[in-house]
Amino acid sequence: MEKITSKLRVRMSARDAHYGGNLVDGARTLNLFGDIATELAIKAKGDEGLFLRYDEIEFLAPVYAGDFLEVYGEIVKMGNSSMTMELYAQKVITPRVDVSASAADFLDEPIVTCRAKGITVVPKANQRK
Repeated sequence: MEKITSKLRVRMSARDAHYGGNLVDGARTLNLFGDIATELAIKAKGDEGLFLRYDEIEFLAPVYAGDFLEVYGEIVKMGNSSMTMELYAQKVITPRVDVSASAADFLDEPIVTCRAKGITVVPKANQRK
């Protein structure tokens, strides 16, 4: 099977902050995983498909407003209509409000904030590839 991947980079905004201290809700990362899964399904089967389930979700580090997340997905198993995907998000830029209101740093080592495995299904009737 040819390697099929997808990647995006998104800045978390003040609107994404859901908790005190500008903490972003973990559901925001899962929403981004859904976007990645949709793109992977289109690349593999020519249709958006439907996200069937997550098999594992691990929240590993906090995400705050101002952080830049890189979100990555890869199809690791392809069935007739289903695709098993591995997904992860990592923080690559973080604000430095201790320096100034607009300071930020690229992280030397990205911080993985969330990992998940999931399955997307594209019904045979909808497949174009």
